[in-house]
Amino acid sequence: MKSIREIYNIGYGPSSSHTMGPSRAAEFFDGKHPDAEAIRVYLYGSLALTGKGHGTDSAILKVVKNPEKVEVLWCPNEVLPHHPNGMVFEAIKQGKVAERWEVYSVGGGALWDELGTFDGGDLYPKTGMTEIIRWCLDEGCTFVDYVEKYEGKAIFSYLEKVWEQMQATVERGLDTEGVLPGALKLTRKASSYYIKAMQSSGSSQPIGLLFAAALAVSEENAGGGKVVTAPTCGASGVLPAMMYFLKHDQKMPDSRIIRGLATAALIGNIVKSNGSISGAEVGCQGELGTACAMAAGAATQIWGGTPRQIEYAAEMGFEHNLGLTCDPVMGYVQIPCIERNAFVAQKARECALYALFSDGRHMVSFDEVVKTMMETGRDMQAKYRETSLGGLAMVCTKRMESRKQKNEEGSATKTTF
Repeated sequence: MKSIREIYNIGYGPSSSHTMGPSRAAEFFDGKHPDAEAIRVYLYGSLALTGKGHGTDSAILKVVKNPEKVEVLWCPNEVLPHHPNGMVFEAIKQGKVAERWEVYSVGGGALWDELGTFDGGDLYPKTGMTEIIRWCLDEGCTFVDYVEKYEGKAIFSYLEKVWEQMQATVERGLDTEGVLPGALKLTRKASSYYIKAMQSSGSSQPIGLLFAAALAVSEENAGGGKVVTAPTCGASGVLPAMMYFLKHDQKMPDSRIIRGLATAALIGNIVKSNGSISGAEVGCQGELGTACAMAAGAATQIWGGTPRQIEYAAEMGFEHNLGLTCDPVMGYVQIPCIERNAFVAQKARECALYALFSDGRHMVSFDEVVKTMMETGRDMQAKYRETSLGGLAMVCTKRMESRKQKNEEGSATKTTF
């Protein structure tokens, strides 16, 4: 299992798989071939089907030195063998293909190829939740101790930077109003939710604060702002919202939150190592399901939970998102993504509280839910896995197209005097 640093990538939205991953790949390939006459980039499967809405081509062209030499080609009807988010880069020299590179954006901004180009190597000998808990109980340690044992104390400095960026994203999102980019013309809501939350009392205020923080990050992501993958851009609102809530409503110190982020990343890492966090591969259950598990586990630890209670909270957060489809309307990370982040953040809080009321014993293990999630993802039709060919994406797109057609027909038949 690799470093938890790969769970928390700092970069620009709206999609870690569709913008962060392809831009990293393009920058790497462009750097290898500074003398190329041209570079061709072929995008396949989910990258091609929803890449325009996600801004994949723009992300690629932003990082290369000579964008006028780069040609992006869309191949929506073909899927490469290893993952739905496949790419092929070709360097053209003297009119011929000098190098052809096949690479995959596998979620959270991570890349994979058969050559092991981006393989950072494994740090952790234990990769399953069950065996990690056993180690914790045998050694009298916590999940944070397990992370520190293999990452060293330097990991906490990195997590401090992650937490600083998460807070900055929340606060920028709470302070920004207007309409998100794209054809949906979706209005930002985080600012008004925050104002209403602060004017509320009783149980409405903490729930409103949690909603507002999740919306703030998700809207920043949808607008191409700077976010932290947790574990992906599309699910980046859940964990920061929970941590922001714990700091401002529960008065938790930054030191406890940073330790909670270590546990959250370990949970996300287990999913990434034994399953998938890619919506194109397993649907939104792999993105928001993982985010819910991460936030629930971190909150349980911060509130004083035991390793078994932490695992229980994470298991519930994951289990109750099984089967969640990835069906972004018109390919934008806006509908249903933004609202989902807010509701899943609240679900994570409930899972943490539920686990803390228990003694930590439960029937279904976290590892079993990860396995089930992968089986569910394989059974899920491709149209529900980040292709915008089914679900809400198709229903809403048809309705919007019908409304547009009626408006155009009405304008054409209107008599002018």
